[in-house]
Amino acid sequence: MKKQKGHLIKSVDPGSIAEELELEPGDRLLTINGNEVEDIFDYEYYVDSESMVMLVEKADGEQWELEIENEYQDLGITFENGLMSDYKSCSNKCIFCFIDQMPPGMRETLYFKDDDSRLSFLQGNYVTLTNMKEHDIQRIIDFKLAPINISVHTTNPKLRCEMLHNRFAGEALKKIDRLCEAEIPMNGQIVLCKGVNDREELDHTIRDMTKYLPYMQSASVVPVGLSKYRDGLYPLKPFEKEDAESAIDIIEKWQKIVYEQYGIHFIHASDEFYILAERELPETERYDGFPQLENGVGMLRLLDTEVTEALETLPEDLKVKEETLSIATGRLAYPYLRRQLDKIEAKFPQKKVHLYAIRNDFFGESITVAGLITGQDLKKQMSVVPLGERLLLPICMFRSGEEVFLDDLTRTDVQNALQVPVNIVKSSGQDLVDAVLGLEEEQDTVYDGYELKEITHE
Repeated sequence: MKKQKGHLIKSVDPGSIAEELELEPGDRLLTINGNEVEDIFDYEYYVDSESMVMLVEKADGEQWELEIENEYQDLGITFENGLMSDYKSCSNKCIFCFIDQMPPGMRETLYFKDDDSRLSFLQGNYVTLTNMKEHDIQRIIDFKLAPINISVHTTNPKLRCEMLHNRFAGEALKKIDRLCEAEIPMNGQIVLCKGVNDREELDHTIRDMTKYLPYMQSASVVPVGLSKYRDGLYPLKPFEKEDAESAIDIIEKWQKIVYEQYGIHFIHASDEFYILAERELPETERYDGFPQLENGVGMLRLLDTEVTEALETLPEDLKVKEETLSIATGRLAYPYLRRQLDKIEAKFPQKKVHLYAIRNDFFGESITVAGLITGQDLKKQMSVVPLGERLLLPICMFRSGEEVFLDDLTRTDVQNALQVPVNIVKSSGQDLVDAVLGLEEEQDTVYDGYELKEITHE
């Protein structure tokens, strides 16, 4: 079937410029100022002007040429495809890819590997740069798109080719130089694999990445996630305490070096390394404003700060209902979340909170983050413990914008099975305090949970 030209309009905002121009759902945008629109970035670039000429094809095939005086205003158009282009899939076969470790039979979207630089700007995804052409790099520079999030992993070209299983992966590192020369803000990521890019290689990579400062604004080091579905894959091994200590020592060494010159700490270890090493989390100031939260860097420290602040700002005479409730989380966060709940219970003894660490039978016990807990594991393990009057679940367990677990069970499924109301709690310390005390108004439709792609460290 021949692909139609242009971009299909899905909806038009009431009272917008587009409505005044009598644009309607089903119309197609063909060109702006005679230029074909490649994707959403082209569109935003051309629309950001005092005036333009837009060519539109109506649903009946008639073409309208519209001269628009918009004075930098949004036109009020939503397109059928939000990216206005097909997504670019990943051309790598990374030795650490979590999607390759997924069991069969899950929803199709969970098996799609994206490596699309445009999603870096729109959704915060990390990209390897391996499938970016010169045209893509130049557009970033021309449009001044920022920041771009880059999966570096190693600056050793030969090793990067081996880790990404792509013979062009080493050469792709030169694109970081181009972006740096153009002063494009960047963030970096290193997925650390034991015996592959750790220890001396990690030290070498961090040293190389510091040459991109100050345009490389931050970088994170996260441990590879290993599920039980690794048959036929590269024989990666889990990190042990000594490995975590080594990684932290190298990272903290470079934090001190960079801070002396730039006033930022730049390179950060994920919370998981500190837990594994049995070391105290860094103080708040060392996280530089928490730019790497999505990679699990500083989430536990920030939660501690936010819970403390939330409790301090509550009225002294606040009356709360006496009740027992429960919360489920992953094994990784359990002890830290327990500390926060103890602080809440100390101030409000009317509240008794059971906290349960869910064992990940679905992906394997080495997976300990809350964001990879499935509905079936939750349902099975919570069915044999006291739950109280309510069950609170962190929003990261659910698909972004929906009430669906990774295994397609829903909040309603779990609620019906456990015969207890299930409340979804957003991610801040304030949200946690409000949820436990019963002060929040539950939101039924708007959630900012994490998609699987945001925790797989591709």
